[in-house]
Amino acid sequence: MADDSWHLRLLNRIELAGNRLPHPTALFIYFSLFVLALSWLLSFLGISAQHPTLNQTIIVTNLISQQGLHRILESTVTNFTQFAPVGTVLIAMLGLGIAEKSGLLAALLKRIVGNAKGKLLSATVVFAGVMSSLAADAGYVVLIPLAGIIFASAGKHPLAGMAAAFAGVSGGYSANLLVGPIDAVLAGISTEAAQLVDSSIEISVLSNYYFIIASTVFITIAGTWITEKVTLPALPSWAPTEAPVDNKVTLLERRGLRQAGIMFMVCVALIILGLVPDSGLLRDPETHSIARSPFVSGIVSLISLIAALSGIVFGVATGRYHRKGSVIEDMEATMATMASYLVLMFFAAQFINYFAWSNIGLILAITGANWLQNLALSPVLLLSIFILMSAFINLLIGSASAKWSLLAPIFIPMFLLLGIAPEQVQAAYRVGDSSTNIITPLMPYFGVVVAFMQRYDKDLGVGTIVSLMLPYSVMFLIFWSILFAIWMVSGFAFGPLS
Repeated sequence: MADDSWHLRLLNRIELAGNRLPHPTALFIYFSLFVLALSWLLSFLGISAQHPTLNQTIIVTNLISQQGLHRILESTVTNFTQFAPVGTVLIAMLGLGIAEKSGLLAALLKRIVGNAKGKLLSATVVFAGVMSSLAADAGYVVLIPLAGIIFASAGKHPLAGMAAAFAGVSGGYSANLLVGPIDAVLAGISTEAAQLVDSSIEISVLSNYYFIIASTVFITIAGTWITEKVTLPALPSWAPTEAPVDNKVTLLERRGLRQAGIMFMVCVALIILGLVPDSGLLRDPETHSIARSPFVSGIVSLISLIAALSGIVFGVATGRYHRKGSVIEDMEATMATMASYLVLMFFAAQFINYFAWSNIGLILAITGANWLQNLALSPVLLLSIFILMSAFINLLIGSASAKWSLLAPIFIPMFLLLGIAPEQVQAAYRVGDSSTNIITPLMPYFGVVVAFMQRYDKDLGVGTIVSLMLPYSVMFLIFWSILFAIWMVSGFAFGPLS
């Protein structure tokens, strides 16, 4: 690292300071205890806020009480077992473990690396991350570890690849080239909020379509630039502990790839057959919708199944799976590497649930929203501040739909009365909500990223991840906000139905 590079020195100081924090698992234990104590103190002080839609007073729930203790004891197990990242990651890793252990991923990556090098490799990873939001949470559990392998195979530090993927998956969550589930969720909430003022208003899922296309281009370019100019120079030269992967695909691997490719295409064809007809097997049986269908909600399971089947076919073709039980052994070996992840997720699940039960995050969000509502500013400046507030609240409440359910009933009616269209408010929210996902441990999949990165650096701490992701977060927040402001001032439509 060059001593005369001020931004690298800054990131190094952030990393050193952050790594003085305890082990990530211990950190979540301390966070949990802190929330318990804070809930008692704020409850004692009578801190409260008026809910904007329920018209009721929200008070801090004291978790250090008989009722709180009972809830903790009764919910400790379900907090963990129902914590979304736990089951999702384990199911995904079962299939991906077969694909990795069979040699399929290594062979496939040799082909990919041969076609994508330099900045094109970074751009491919970031772009794939942005597009992965169509597959719900699959980007977190599929692309991020895959990006580490790809970068390592290309002789680059795997943490840079994982950072680029994380930036695309989470930082670019609200961008895409196609309409996805998040568009349907946000548009539905926006419609209900707008109808508080005008019952005839209907917000389409396409209301932000033009803007998210432009955002996809921006995130890809910005993420690539940061990866190449900031992240990779900040990391040491990659010295793999394992033998480097041979970049030449053998004849046996070629045969395995062909057969695995056939299996993959068969699976894709079956999925298409289940989606194309209006009454398709994978569509919602009542509404025939794809956006809210078993296909979308079960996308991780489908990915795991396809990866497993493709891996088995590849392993049989190359001779790895020539004896009974070898596939099961590879799945068991993969699960053995997830032990530290499970411990981390147990305490992360307790902390996030304690924070939700206490109502501390909800009260902070309502208080901040009320403050912003009282400002009398121009539409562009007001929405720019709203972006910053959404970004800050995102550090406290991870769910995009939960935050929008809270904020939309306040800000959409208010801005609508000021002549600001609901789709503009929704787009502003998306910018702020996505930009800080990658630097908050409260984002449920942050622990997933920690666990994946620790496979390459067992001493890696929260500070390292924050220092890696902070440049992405700052650049996304600043320049994405500028893109939004230009969009507003120029009068561009946010979507075809906006």
